[in-house]
Amino acid sequence: MDMDLALTNDGVLVIGGAKGIGQAIAQQFANEGADVVLADIDPQVTHAARTMNDTAAGEVCGSILDATNYEAVKALASELGGKQSKLKHIVYAAGVGSNKFGFPFWEMEPSDWPFVLEVNLMGAVNVAHAFASHMQHCGAGSILFIASIAAQMGSQTDPPYSAAKAAIVNFMQVVAKDFAPYNVRANAISPGMIQTTLNRSVWAAWNERQTDQDKQEYEDWAGEKIRTICPLGRWQTPEDIGKTAVFLASQAAGNITGQTINVDGGIIMHS
Repeated sequence: MDMDLALTNDGVLVIGGAKGIGQAIAQQFANEGADVVLADIDPQVTHAARTMNDTAAGEVCGSILDATNYEAVKALASELGGKQSKLKHIVYAAGVGSNKFGFPFWEMEPSDWPFVLEVNLMGAVNVAHAFASHMQHCGAGSILFIASIAAQMGSQTDPPYSAAKAAIVNFMQVVAKDFAPYNVRANAISPGMIQTTLNRSVWAAWNERQTDQDKQEYEDWAGEKIRTICPLGRWQTPEDIGKTAVFLASQAAGNITGQTINVDGGIIMHS
């Protein structure tokens, strides 16, 4: 029997909702009967929202947003917030890599860092600031940040991405403490190995640096990585992240805040 997560009619904002993990999270909220706003810099977000709305239990709409533009984020907060607003849950799922293979780190340049930090970290900071007043007045709700297992292992694959996601985890803990008196919880999910455009870009950057003899097809490279580092030996999926996201937003997770949940097949284990 399915657990009723009691998210029907709750308002949810998913930033980075046009595709990949963000879209899968939005879909799970819509399946639960929540009213979802998909926001993304990609203009395809409006098409994604219309498609999702055809089968959703709740209402779904799309909004074009550059999360690195604080004024634009504040404008969206003004539009979606207010005393009569149903918005209770915010998910920050926007993210980019450097599109370079960062091992060793000095193969990259300091100039490769700012854009990665802007999108992955400062976009999340902008959203938290812009919606802080609204969330304080909610009386209940949640904020979820999509991090990465790279945040917990000093990943050499893409140092600016790894560092930005580590900063997200730390910032999430601050947000959790500051919002706790208002009964608003903050958590992070760290996905493991997921077949997304970002994961494929990591392979492409790696493959480009190999000799012709050492080059691998994406499926071979990724399959070998899964077998080597993932105890469960299988891919994680965007749907896995979406299901964890709706659980963390629900009152079934009412005593969970300030936590990073690894959805990674056991790659990272903590005592």
